Amino acid sequence: MMIKDMLLFMLGILILIVGVLLSVAFLTLLERKVLGYIQIRKGPNKVGYLGILQPFSDAIKLFSKEQIFPSYSNYMCYYMSPVISFILSLMIWMLIPYYFNMISFNLGILFFLCCISIGVYTLMIAGWSSNSNYSMLGSLRAVAQTISYEVSLALIMMSSIMMIMDFNLLSFYNYQELMWFFFLMMPLSLCWMSSSMAETNRTPFDFAEGESELVSGFNIEYSSGGFALIFLAEYSSILFMSMLFILMYMGGYSMNLMFYLKLTYISFIFIWVRGTLPRYRYDKLMYLSWKSYLPLSLNYLMFFMGLKIFLF
Repeated sequence: MMIKDMLLFMLGILILIVGVLLSVAFLTLLERKVLGYIQIRKGPNKVGYLGILQPFSDAIKLFSKEQIFPSYSNYMCYYMSPVISFILSLMIWMLIPYYFNMISFNLGILFFLCCISIGVYTLMIAGWSSNSNYSMLGSLRAVAQTISYEVSLALIMMSSIMMIMDFNLLSFYNYQELMWFFFLMMPLSLCWMSSSMAETNRTPFDFAEGESELVSGFNIEYSSGGFALIFLAEYSSILFMSMLFILMYMGGYSMNLMFYLKLTYISFIFIWVRGTLPRYRYDKLMYLSWKSYLPLSLNYLMFFMGLKIFLF
């Protein structure tokens, strides 16, 4: 029986990974289409019906290109950091609070914080091991940004944890049956949304790739498979952050069509913001984290702690 359980467990993980990779592929297509319509042009529409096979042709093109590496790079670190980054972004997906498949994290939120903290090292090593000034500067900026916003993410999450008094993501559903936390914690949920954009290096916080001074940031020396893996890791984390937003603020995990529609809508907001807003200035980004979100999240945390003590 144990072997059968393990096989089912492995099959579930495999289906999950394939599902995430497919959804990442179609998220890139959705992004290109939406940005196309925002800029009053058509997106990809040649490969397959309405460009639906475009992500697959992109993947084939990227993975069949020649893998080059700078002669002065630290080869093993350079080669492995995109792979580890991609593995970490897939590992976080185990947190989806299944009703089945043997995975049930009682300390899911702690696991999430650990994984995104380790993700910083892959950024730093990718920039450093390329042995290029541009990629080093890009990785330093990306790391400073990610660390700053991890603090605000953790504190914003603490308010939600105070409300449910549990680290298990499945518990959020029970507490949001009558009212979403989005309405109870409106400013915090919007802070979480913008912090998750900063955490995933998305517009208007994509400072790892300031074209005028850093070209493409920490991934400038990557081509072929390495670039594709960095790209996949970024889009996978965008989808995960969207899912986490729904779990925490928009009703929790429920196995119905509405959950997936909400997930699509939040992912669409990431793209919409990219097509609408210009890039921030770097010092403004740091001020936003340390002088706006940090005091706000601490105040709300104290408020919810007081509320919990007062009610119980």
